Amino acid sequence: MARCDQCGNDYHDPMTVTRKGESFTFDSFECAIAKLAPECAKCGTRVVGHGVESDTAIYCCAHCANEAGDAARA
Repeated sequence: MARCDQCGNDYHDPMTVTRKGESFTFDSFECAIAKLAPECAKCGTRVVGHGVESDTAIYCCAHCANEAGDAARA
């Protein structure tokens, strides 16, 4: 069994996610998102999809990018 890197649950069927050469073990997608997904620079929502990026930030949507006054691209 392997322990989840986010919640500590010892799970019999974990998944491993590798990002930039670093591997993480999770018991659910929920824990993977909580640990690895970036947060919107405006509202703090976890960006699970493509999001909207600028040169300096990532946003969950164009509305947040506009509210932040950022000339972001979709």
